[in-house]
Amino acid sequence: MTEPNPTFEQFKVKGSEVLDKVKELVREGNVRRLIIKNEEGKTLVEVPLTVGVVGGLLAPVAAAIAAIAGLVKHCTIEVQRPEPTESSEGDEKGA
Repeated sequence: MTEPNPTFEQFKVKGSEVLDKVKELVREGNVRRLIIKNEEGKTLVEVPLTVGVVGGLLAPVAAAIAAIAGLVKHCTIEVQRPEPTESSEGDEKGA
Protein backbone atom coordinates (compact mmCIF):
# COMPACT_ATOMS: atom_id res chain seq x y z
CA MET A 1 0.00 0.00 0.00
CA THR A 2 1.42 3.41 -0.90
CA GLU A 3 1.71 6.28 1.53
CA PRO A 4 -1.11 8.84 1.10
CA ASN A 5 1.08 11.99 1.27
CA PRO A 6 4.73 11.19 0.64
CA THR A 7 7.34 13.91 0.88
CA PHE A 8 10.03 14.50 -1.74
CA GLU A 9 13.57 15.81 -1.49
CA GLN A 10 16.09 16.54 -4.22
CA PHE A 11 19.87 16.41 -4.04
CA LYS A 12 22.12 17.70 -6.81
CA VAL A 13 25.38 15.76 -6.86
CA LYS A 14 28.37 15.18 -9.08
CA GLY A 15 28.44 11.90 -10.97
CA SER A 16 31.33 10.67 -8.82
CA GLU A 17 29.27 11.23 -5.64
CA VAL A 18 26.06 9.51 -6.72
CA LEU A 19 26.73 6.04 -5.31
CA ASP A 20 27.93 7.37 -1.95
CA LYS A 21 24.82 9.56 -1.60
CA VAL A 22 22.51 6.67 -2.56
CA LYS A 23 24.17 4.41 0.04
CA GLU A 24 23.80 7.12 2.67
CA LEU A 25 20.09 7.55 1.87
CA VAL A 26 19.43 3.80 1.95
CA ARG A 27 21.13 3.53 5.36
CA GLU A 28 18.70 6.14 6.71
CA GLY A 29 15.99 3.54 6.23
CA ASN A 30 13.01 5.83 5.59
CA VAL A 31 13.37 6.13 1.82
CA ARG A 32 10.59 4.62 -0.30
CA ARG A 33 11.84 5.47 -3.79
CA LEU A 34 14.99 6.86 -5.40
CA ILE A 35 14.92 8.53 -8.80
CA ILE A 36 18.15 9.54 -10.50
CA LYS A 37 17.84 12.14 -13.25
CA ASN A 38 20.42 13.59 -15.64
CA GLU A 39 21.14 17.31 -16.09
CA GLU A 40 18.21 17.67 -18.51
CA GLY A 41 15.77 16.15 -16.01
CA LYS A 42 15.42 12.83 -17.83
CA THR A 43 14.96 9.87 -15.49
CA LEU A 44 17.92 7.50 -15.73
CA VAL A 45 16.91 5.01 -13.05
CA GLU A 46 14.02 4.68 -10.62
CA VAL A 47 14.42 2.32 -7.68
CA PRO A 48 11.55 1.45 -5.36
CA LEU A 49 12.88 0.55 -1.92
CA THR A 50 11.01 -1.57 0.55
CA VAL A 51 11.89 -2.67 4.05
CA GLY A 52 13.24 -5.98 2.69
CA VAL A 53 15.56 -4.45 0.09
CA VAL A 54 18.91 -4.39 1.83
CA GLY A 55 22.30 -5.99 1.58
CA GLY A 56 22.66 -8.48 -1.27
CA LEU A 57 19.46 -7.44 -3.01
CA LEU A 58 20.76 -3.89 -3.34
CA ALA A 59 24.07 -4.95 -4.91
CA PRO A 60 22.81 -5.18 -8.53
CA VAL A 61 21.10 -1.82 -8.16
CA ALA A 62 24.31 -0.30 -6.78
CA ALA A 63 26.24 -1.67 -9.76
CA ALA A 64 23.76 -0.07 -12.17
CA ILE A 65 23.94 3.24 -10.31
CA ALA A 66 27.75 3.14 -10.39
CA ALA A 67 27.65 2.58 -14.17
CA ILE A 68 25.29 5.50 -14.64
CA ALA A 69 27.45 7.69 -12.39
CA GLY A 70 30.36 7.08 -14.71
CA LEU A 71 28.39 8.48 -17.64
CA VAL A 72 27.13 11.73 -16.13
CA LYS A 73 28.91 14.77 -14.73
CA HIS A 74 26.02 16.03 -12.61
CA CYS A 75 22.66 14.56 -11.72
CA THR A 76 19.73 14.95 -9.37
CA ILE A 77 18.67 12.33 -6.87
CA GLU A 78 14.99 12.61 -6.00
CA VAL A 79 13.96 10.87 -2.79
CA GLN A 80 10.43 9.89 -1.86
CA ARG A 81 9.85 9.41 1.85
CA PRO A 82 6.70 8.51 3.75
CA GLU A 83 4.90 11.38 5.44
CA PRO A 84 6.27 11.78 8.98
CA THR A 85 3.94 10.49 11.66
CA GLU A 86 3.04 12.62 14.65
CA SER A 87 5.02 10.34 16.97
CA SER A 88 8.22 10.66 14.88
CA GLU A 89 7.79 14.46 14.70
CA GLY A 90 7.61 14.52 18.50
CA ASP A 91 10.76 12.40 18.76
CA GLU A 92 12.67 14.82 16.53
CA LYS A 93 11.56 17.83 18.57
CA GLY A 94 12.69 16.17 21.78
CA ALA A 95 16.17 15.38 20.46
